[in-house]
Amino acid sequence: MSVLTTYARLRAAEAGRAEPLATVRHVHLAARPFVLIPLALAGEACAPLAALVGAERERPELLIVAEPRDRTQRFAFVADLADRVLPHLDSFTRDTEEYTGRRDGAKRILTRCTEAPQILVPNPGGIAFLRLLGRSTRFRGTEGPHAVPPGVPLLGKWLTWFTDRAEFPGSSQLLAMTEALSVHWATGQSGTEDGNLASLIGWIAPPDGHDGHEAARLAEDPALRPPAGPATDPVFDHTLHELLDRYERAGTDPLRAALRHQLEKQLRSQLAPTWDLMWRGVDLLRSLPPGASVAGRWEFDRTLFTDYAAYLAETGLPQARRDHAVGAARRLARLEDATARYELARAYDDPLVMAEHELAGRAFTGVVIATDPSRMVKGPRSALFRPLVTLRTDALPPRLELGDKVKSPTRRDQPARLLAVRALPDGDAEIDLELEGGLARKRKPPAPPGCVPEPGEELCYTVLDTGHSPLAFPDDEATPWTHGGPPTPYTPTEDDADEAWE
Repeated sequence: MSVLTTYARLRAAEAGRAEPLATVRHVHLAARPFVLIPLALAGEACAPLAALVGAERERPELLIVAEPRDRTQRFAFVADLADRVLPHLDSFTRDTEEYTGRRDGAKRILTRCTEAPQILVPNPGGIAFLRLLGRSTRFRGTEGPHAVPPGVPLLGKWLTWFTDRAEFPGSSQLLAMTEALSVHWATGQSGTEDGNLASLIGWIAPPDGHDGHEAARLAEDPALRPPAGPATDPVFDHTLHELLDRYERAGTDPLRAALRHQLEKQLRSQLAPTWDLMWRGVDLLRSLPPGASVAGRWEFDRTLFTDYAAYLAETGLPQARRDHAVGAARRLARLEDATARYELARAYDDPLVMAEHELAGRAFTGVVIATDPSRMVKGPRSALFRPLVTLRTDALPPRLELGDKVKSPTRRDQPARLLAVRALPDGDAEIDLELEGGLARKRKPPAPPGCVPEPGEELCYTVLDTGHSPLAFPDDEATPWTHGGPPTPYTPTEDDADEAWE
């Protein structure tokens, strides 16, 4: 936890209301998000019990499993879920646009969907449940013994893809509401307590006449705010198991229908409060303007969605159970790259996030006090145009060293190099920066107006953007023997369908 976040939590605890950690929204919010609130049977890793789903706030649909211990009914539940999710996903593949991108090392005119689906779940536990559900269904056969409807394995492939994307920072295709809100607000409770969606929203937007402390206490009452899943409340489990046992022992269809109706009523009472909280969370996030880089990241999400939809239409093979060595290394490199790019984008988009890096000594803010816009320096072959900018700052950045490359969020295309740092008697410091770009390709003075900062201009500079070179990996055929040699292409087998739900 950063110093700024700790301070914000202390202020929130004192004020009784959450403190902002961001001035802009760092996640994309779709115009038509698909909300999915799963419930699972206690005691089993992936026994679906119910789900409240839909893309319209006023029209949630409840799906239940009357006998979650019956594997046939589990797959019937997944088929019902597929009937709701798959048409929603398919609706985004109809409208496309052309864009210029790179494919096979060359620039090409490519096509992607103009929009992409977004799935919202209450918490990380919901993502973990969907990951298990996808793993348990994507290999199922649609013919032969134990055949399932075609939508079951297709939904499993999509769930695996969405949960895989959820691991990449900056992706907004599958979001846990508690995590999305915690990025933007600090509460006066612990991070573990922020995992309770009702408590978290209570701190951010407490009910009239209450503060965050009181709202959090109310959220701890499962009768008022049942858990947001996928785990059920232990007190409710007693009622649930009694209903499930009575349904299993029921000898007549009318009795089973009555018990199913009662079960639906009980499960809806558990899920409906969370449904309302999810849409309140959407409203809270929408109250923030999107960061400048959010649209670009969503554009990348749309491209990946388009590519995977095309893959399923052409090949349709499920993801393998495990990555081979080089594939796993590539994925790890992509995760590290996504993390670095996301943290950089957040800092550039948001002064509050940049302030955290200033407190950590990775950035500084100063006022330009002098410039040398005509400065030339000796280069290896000829003189180089390198204007000099001097800033005065009230804090000496402890982690910056002479020669470090820095950039400013307001001058992203103008790299600079730290030349000198002079401590002043009053505790301030003067910093000399040499501009190395952003001069409209001019090789000698004068630079076009606005290229060189003017005295009196306040600027923030950071070492966060130091350039990034992706790691190079060998082709699959060149995988060394130390990493298992060239991998065997994955082909589904009948054994894949025997993968246990647990």
